[in-house]
Amino acid sequence: MTPRQIVEILTERFGRRIVAALPDDKHPRIHVEASDWREVAEFLRRDPRLNFDWLACLSGIDYAADNRMAVVYDLYSYDLRHEFAVKVYCGREDPHVPSVADLWRAADWHEREAYDMFGIIFDGHPDLRRILCADDWVGFPLRKDYVFPREYHGIPGSVELDWQQQPDYPK
Repeated sequence: MTPRQIVEILTERFGRRIVAALPDDKHPRIHVEASDWREVAEFLRRDPRLNFDWLACLSGIDYAADNRMAVVYDLYSYDLRHEFAVKVYCGREDPHVPSVADLWRAADWHEREAYDMFGIIFDGHPDLRRILCADDWVGFPLRKDYVFPREYHGIPGSVELDWQQQPDYPK
């Protein structure tokens, strides 16, 4: 099925809840608000015409200038051999997106990573906690306004050297 056909099916079902449709883009996708995501996700997973049975990737995005966050879901159907993406938008101050870990098992750790790096809360996730940073880490390292700490528990966050003074620096 082509991206245009997928958009037609989704537009027929969800109408104006699809904020944007880009079937001819290099990354064919639709855009939806977080409040509509769960219903769209269930439809993508369960409708036999679409049958998106694999979540290939989930990526967080910080649109700091727009005070928005987004999560991009790259989906694939093994049975039907088509792919498509959905970009889900939420507010930046209190970012919440419904979890889809029960629909696609891969979302479990992907959502934890997006939470850990961006602070996006996935409502209904079975075990939403940090996965890359330590449990007591402060902040979300991939947010555009993140300030990297000078140290963590006495461990320097960076080492500033004068490379020209190093013994193996080519003279």
